[in-house]
Order: sequence, then C-alpha cells, then structure tokens
Amino acid sequence: MKRAKLAAAIAAAMAAGAAAAQQQPATLNLTATAEVQAAPDIAGIGAGVVTQATEAQAALAANSAKMVRVIAALKKAGVADRDIQTSGLNLQPQFRYEQNQPPVLTGFQASNRVQVTLRDLKGAGRVIDTLVAEGANQIDGPDFRVAAPEPLLDKARAEAVAKARARAELYAQAAGLRVVRITAISEGFEQRPPVPMARMVAAEAAAAPPVSPGEVGLSATVSMAFELAPR
Repeated sequence: MKRAKLAAAIAAAMAAGAAAAQQQPATLNLTATAEVQAAPDIAGIGAGVVTQATEAQAALAANSAKMVRVIAALKKAGVADRDIQTSGLNLQPQFRYEQNQPPVLTGFQASNRVQVTLRDLKGAGRVIDTLVAEGANQIDGPDFRVAAPEPLLDKARAEAVAKARARAELYAQAAGLRVVRITAISEGFEQRPPVPMARMVAAEAAAAPPVSPGEVGLSATVSMAFELAPR
C-alpha cells in the first residue's frame, strides 16, 4: 500500500511538473544597435609646455612664463575662461644613466598642460598655430564631440527599438510563434568621435594645420526581452 501511494505521489509530481513546463511562455532576448551621424560643434585640444633647466626653479619659471603666454593667446583668440582647464603640472629630475655607474642628475623638466574646449571649429587650426607660436610644444587632439547629444541619442534609441521589434517578429514568425509583449528593456549609448590627430611636438610655429571636423557617430544599444506564444 505504501509503495502504491509513493508511486502515485511521484506520478502526480511529474505530471504537475510537465504541466508547469507547458505553461511557461517562450521568451526571446535580443540586442539591437542604431547609430546616427552628426556634424560636431565642439572640440577638445590638449596643449602642453615642457621646459628643461639645470635647476628646478629655473625650469619651473621658464615653464610658467611660456604657459602664461599660451593662456593669454587662447583668451585673445576668443576662448573663454571656462573652456581652459589645467590638466597636469609636473616637475621631475632628469638623470643620465651609464653602465655600472650611479645615475647622474643632469637637470629638471617642468611640464604644464591645459585642456581647451573649442566652440568655433572653423578657427581650430588657427588656435593650434597660435598655441605653438606662443610656446606650446605638445598638442593633442582635436577630439570632436556634439555638445547636446540627447536629441540625436533619442533618434538612435527609437531606431534601435524599432530594429529589435522587427527582428523579434522575424524570429517569432520563423519559429511559428507570435510576439505577445515586451517584458524588459535596457539601454546603453556611445558617442563615437573621429580618430583624433596624433600628438604633435613642435619646436617652432608653422602654417596653421588643416582641421576637418567630419562627422561623429552617436549610437544607442537596447536589450529587449519578448514573450512569445503559439499562433
């Protein structure tokens, strides 16, 4: 009798499990990305001054004098105070190394860097030329960006959702099912600037370099979960 009851209980549990499995809806998880292109309206440029001298104070004084001229030139070129930010200030000893000999102190190197935001892209080449003419011997950038990316990102988001929904319908139809509803959505986005110019080290001013802003890509990625059911 006990064995019969145990067998009946196991059979009932298996039947309940099979019924529950049949009731579980089919799900589909998809990720879709859409990108929109836009002309950038701001650019970031890094400008640095590096000086060397036998004494630390002399290296720092020479560096400060050049950086004062660099910042003054930026302001004269129309760059606002809020768009000029110090990003690094260093003073380091310099050594000469020879085999089997202790290091010999040869002097000091001072460096000062500012990060500059340009809002007039047509004048970017002129600003770079000005920086070099006033003593900047390290230039990084330009890094082109869109100042207000949200409207463009909203467009990319809508396109990504539409792409995911269309793909879900395709998969469901191929499997003989239909899309019932969306059960989850999550997102991510990215602003993809063009590849910036390589660092440029210059000893003296040259002709203003040509700068082409091109376009930047702004992309949105959505991950969506869909509930599927038989047709």
